[in-house]
Amino acid sequence: MSVLPDLLTPNLKIVFCGTAASDISAREGAYYANPTNYFWRTLHNIDLTPYQLEPKEFPKLLDYRIGLTDIAKLAQGNDAGLKKDDFDRETLREKILKYQPQFLAFTSKKGASEFFQKSTGKIHYGLQDAVLGKTRFWVLTSPSGAARGYWDESIWQALADTVNNS
Repeated sequence: MSVLPDLLTPNLKIVFCGTAASDISAREGAYYANPTNYFWRTLHNIDLTPYQLEPKEFPKLLDYRIGLTDIAKLAQGNDAGLKKDDFDRETLREKILKYQPQFLAFTSKKGASEFFQKSTGKIHYGLQDAVLGKTRFWVLTSPSGAARGYWDESIWQALADTVNNS
């Protein structure tokens, strides 16, 4: 059983795809629930939501045509603690083909590298060349407090600008 439920429906602008639910998110039953995580603040800062949602309000993202999922739906914890078989690339691929969001945005290089089967060093931030059906891909800096040294909100803003102009 999934640690957190998918938030997916047809006609989404963006689906944010995390690696796996953190221990705090799993306990709270809400995506990006760690108070040190920049996810909710950033969505508001880049004008994808009209106010800063609380993690428990994650179902409201559908009102803004935004969805959520993870590539390791059955696992929880930090990226470093995940095993290779925690990642379910094929199920994520099937979800993308079923729902066909305009963009799927990975919220970590780790998740993107597992999906694209490349080393994290070969994954660049921003828009990717790959397309699946009508879905285009972005790789974002991780909003996790554990990845603060790599944080760059401008990459998130570029995604929002692209989505709002498409």
